[in-house]
Amino acid sequence: MMKEIVQRLQYLCEIIPPLLLKIDEHDFSAKPNPEKWSKKEIMGHLIDSATNNHHRIVRGQFEQKPEITYDNHTWNNGNHYRDIDGKHIVFFWTAYNKHLIEVIKHIPQHKLMNEVRTGEKGEKNTMTIAVLIQDYVEHLEYHLRQVVSYS
Repeated sequence: MMKEIVQRLQYLCEIIPPLLLKIDEHDFSAKPNPEKWSKKEIMGHLIDSATNNHHRIVRGQFEQKPEITYDNHTWNNGNHYRDIDGKHIVFFWTAYNKHLIEVIKHIPQHKLMNEVRTGEKGEKNTMTIAVLIQDYVEHLEYHLRQVVSYS
């Protein structure tokens, strides 16, 4: 299962950056309406997701059921993605996910069943590292479709 997930993530790191770099900076920054994130802010959200899931994946291997939560709107605002050059965001997203690929490839098989608490409500509150990684990639794909589809 991890091999397929790593391949999916590698594929995304290859095909998505060129598509994003074709988007005009104005279009990348434009909000569809005041309550929605711009494409740039969605990519920022994916960087924040990578950051928090990186902590979950690493700490989950060595700590007993750590709880790692974050408020995605606060993180997005605090990182000021709407004010940062779009190319920087694309390159950072790519580099971070390439790093996560390496982290995931080196997780010992027995550690994949360790649990992490995400603080989310409902059944997703506690996940194994394996499920967390799967969920991370599905979440990533969902948002990447949003960014690329309304380009």
